[in-house]
Amino acid sequence: MRVSGFENLSPEEVESVNGDILPLLGEDEKTVKDGIANAAAKLAKSKSITSESEIQKLGVTISALLAKIQQIAEKVQNNTSKMIADEQFLTQQQVAETVLMLSDDNISQILNGKVIPGDRVFYPVKPHIACSIPETQGNYSKVTVFALDATDESDVVRTEALAQKIESSGGKTVILISKTSPKVAEERLSKFHSHVMDLTSQESVKRMLNTATQKVGPIGNVIYITGKVPQVGKFVDLSRKGWDDLVDKFINTPAIFMQEALGMFVPGGAKNPPLFKGKEGSMIIIGPDMPGGKATGADRARVEVFRGALRPFATTVNQELSDVLKSRLRTYLVLPGSVDGTEPVNENIVRAVNYLTSGKAVGNAEIIYYPDETRS
Repeated sequence: MRVSGFENLSPEEVESVNGDILPLLGEDEKTVKDGIANAAAKLAKSKSITSESEIQKLGVTISALLAKIQQIAEKVQNNTSKMIADEQFLTQQQVAETVLMLSDDNISQILNGKVIPGDRVFYPVKPHIACSIPETQGNYSKVTVFALDATDESDVVRTEALAQKIESSGGKTVILISKTSPKVAEERLSKFHSHVMDLTSQESVKRMLNTATQKVGPIGNVIYITGKVPQVGKFVDLSRKGWDDLVDKFINTPAIFMQEALGMFVPGGAKNPPLFKGKEGSMIIIGPDMPGGKATGADRARVEVFRGALRPFATTVNQELSDVLKSRLRTYLVLPGSVDGTEPVNENIVRAVNYLTSGKAVGNAEIIYYPDETRS
């Protein structure tokens, strides 16, 4: 319904009304009736409808929408219960008690950093992770836009290597450099079409993508380089601002950039999701790297916090794009480095980018790639 709408409601109107009527599920009849009337009045105002009969018709439609949502929710719950081997579903009370128990200071110290097996859920899932990447020529017929949030010079060197490879293959590049990147980024990348900007500003990102499209050409690929996780010590010792800065660097800012890239690939798609169908384009997030050499377990754990957040992000975005919207747009995640401490090799990342921009990966379930992981 978010994609195709419901009866005479557009997808955008369904999204707006859902915020008002979802809390009504499970409420008594009077509360539901009043809530639907309020939702109808609110929607009528946004559509400049003043006729009482038309507002009542909206109320009938919204009531049917709520009934449909409830029907779908019950169906999902019933199907989900079949995923449990013995069909023993936890009640809300049991879930609440479990969460409270796990939040206990003593229990949390015992469980901290440990994986608790949970094999009661048994259902087939698609494989999303791959290490093997075939040699392929990338498709650089359109402009490739880089966004670089460098931590050190090695991040700059990687961006330079990727941009040189693309341009030597006949492609055009634009590099947007975060204003928080080291000064060497601006110096080394000045030979390309590059700009220093605030990557955390959604408006600035939108403006620069539009400018790149108008002045350089249509964009076919977007590559976001997160940079390495800085040496910051224990996360628990960070100030609130220090922690928020890391979350912005590795999660929020890449998400902002990908969101604006989607808006650039599919103008108006946010309000009219059917426009996504059949559209093409590659969006790649590279990083953060697994530390190489004699890195400690704590160093690796710090990196895995953010790699672990980006994996479900990439997976969920692609499920929406491919399964729901029937789009050929894809968001890929490339995670350099390996668990045995092998240093990342930029040539492996170049190979990954070539493959992911070639169009040959669109039909694959795998969207997370470890280019440096090998079994000796």
